[in-house]
Amino acid sequence: MTGWTADEIMTVTASRTLAGRTSCFVGIGLPSTAANLARRTCSPDLALIYESGAIGAKPSTLPLSIGDGELAETADAVVTVPEIFNYWLQPGRVDVGFLGAAQIDRRGNINTTVIGEYAHPSVRLPGAGGAPEIAASCKETIVVVRHSPRTLVERLEFITSLGFGDGPGHRAALGLRGRGPVRLITDLGVLEPDPDTCELTLTHIHPGVAVDQVRAATGWPLAVRAELPVTEPPTAAELTALRALTTRSSTRGGGNG
Repeated sequence: MTGWTADEIMTVTASRTLAGRTSCFVGIGLPSTAANLARRTCSPDLALIYESGAIGAKPSTLPLSIGDGELAETADAVVTVPEIFNYWLQPGRVDVGFLGAAQIDRRGNINTTVIGEYAHPSVRLPGAGGAPEIAASCKETIVVVRHSPRTLVERLEFITSLGFGDGPGHRAALGLRGRGPVRLITDLGVLEPDPDTCELTLTHIHPGVAVDQVRAATGWPLAVRAELPVTEPPTAAELTALRALTTRSSTRGGGNG
């Protein structure tokens, strides 16, 4: 029995990774919740950037979409979409890209396009949006998803946003500027790429979670770091800030996605 939910420790853990960062390119849904929590807790000066052109957005509730009017109303600046991508993102001026995923494979490649044959998919997903550019060009990428074998899969049928591709050297061969996915944060633990193989490896586990539980929820034979620290539980201040944010957002109609 704990005083927090699996979603809450995932969101708090993700928010802490933004401590000391200057700028974060934010995806809607779970990443947006974590980034907005970070601005309220460990990183108050963090500039939240949304692909609609809002720079330094300070929404009081979680945005319903990248086109939510509050992002522009509370931003330090609003620029055109070509400027946000061509001037800010592609030259590597953004510290961190925060992304979600419908599916992610062992090397951090992301699918948000289709499940099944492209022409006749079993599921048509929301699509790419700006995620491929974020994954390619931010200095680092962090992915936030709920842990499930349907999400962490052995093989993708469609790669929307490149992680480490086929393995070491693939990003460099393509001339991609960013380091790629440095961390995958789930409701069970934290995975990071192995420095030699680029394969996502379990490096932290949340309190009360067993390694076998994480392995069962992963679609590939999961490697586990020999020393496996337990994630620090959320503090009372973090939980208070998170619950205030999500309560206001649910009243308005927003949420975690």
